Amino acid sequence: MELDGSAMCAMYIVHAPTPPMGRHGWAIGVTRRFGQHRTCLVHVVPARRVWRQQLTLFNLLKKLISTLPSPSCFSIKRQPISSSRTSPAHIPTYTKDSPPSAMGDNNVRSYFAPAGGLPPQTQLLTDRAMFTEAYAVIPKGTFSDIVTSFLPFWDQTRLWVIARPLSGFAETFSQYIMEVQPGGGSDRPELDDGAEGVVFVVEGNVTITMADEKHVLAEGGYAYLPPKSGWTLRNTAATTARFHWIRKAYEYVDGLGTPEPLFLNEKDIAPCEMLGTNGAWATTRFVDPCDVRHDMHVNIVTFEPGGVIPFAETHVMEHGLYVLQGKAVYRLNQDWVEVEAGDFMWLRAFCPQACYAGGPGKFRYLLYKDVNRHMKLSR
Repeated sequence: MELDGSAMCAMYIVHAPTPPMGRHGWAIGVTRRFGQHRTCLVHVVPARRVWRQQLTLFNLLKKLISTLPSPSCFSIKRQPISSSRTSPAHIPTYTKDSPPSAMGDNNVRSYFAPAGGLPPQTQLLTDRAMFTEAYAVIPKGTFSDIVTSFLPFWDQTRLWVIARPLSGFAETFSQYIMEVQPGGGSDRPELDDGAEGVVFVVEGNVTITMADEKHVLAEGGYAYLPPKSGWTLRNTAATTARFHWIRKAYEYVDGLGTPEPLFLNEKDIAPCEMLGTNGAWATTRFVDPCDVRHDMHVNIVTFEPGGVIPFAETHVMEHGLYVLQGKAVYRLNQDWVEVEAGDFMWLRAFCPQACYAGGPGKFRYLLYKDVNRHMKLSR
């Protein structure tokens, strides 16, 4: 029996001549087992020798493990655990090598676009569409052929109007989902000289011409169009193009100029992580939030699986939220509502909102909000 000095348990040494340094020796001991005492001769090994044996075994195991194949499909970078209970340092950071979700590669962006059509006569009426005093939910299933509209001077084009200024509700903006066939478009798209616009492409390609300069926007393409900018839009590709067109009456301010036109793509902009979320909640911003010439922002908000808005946002900004990708449960006023790619949420000012993105993939939406202006006072 070998003892290392730390595993005495029920062994008592009654006589042990001190062995030379680093050597083993013998001792007379007493064991206690099942209530009985028994005298025995014990082989005593110095602790240094036992530790050396344990270290040798550890190195062998380490060498064996190093020869095993590493699971290359799984790479979640973890931060050191903080002693603070409120610190998010233990939350995984999602990297480009994170595992693909059940819905495919979790790092691939997608853009849902409605295709129209008409439900069959056998389809059940039950749906998630609702309109309340604080918010509206327009599910993707409502984007049928019979609710489309047409606009003057637009060729081979139809659209779904999903938001418009509505007294006592959301009053600042309109939002269309445009569908332009090959060769279609308009040379007089905007008839209101005081209107600014944002175009965001979710399918196909469009060409916007401004001041004799052509700008081709593909999926993820963004254009900010100032008032009186004299732009035109055409689909010169061989496939149908679909895009969001958000319009707002620009609020001029003495001493401030109007913003310049912008032609960008989401893929070229690094999302800005929300503080303390380790990338679970991020925003892609197309304009500088400190540039107060802009009186509206159209951003893309992204949640990784498990990401949340951890409080009920209650603020003055109106919202239009079009779900580009994934699904989540969204808190609107006092209701939890399930939403998925293709759904639209329309919120009036001060409507409480929160979100839980349960996965399995990213949850992303296009977000409108009015910003950077005094509140208009009644006279």
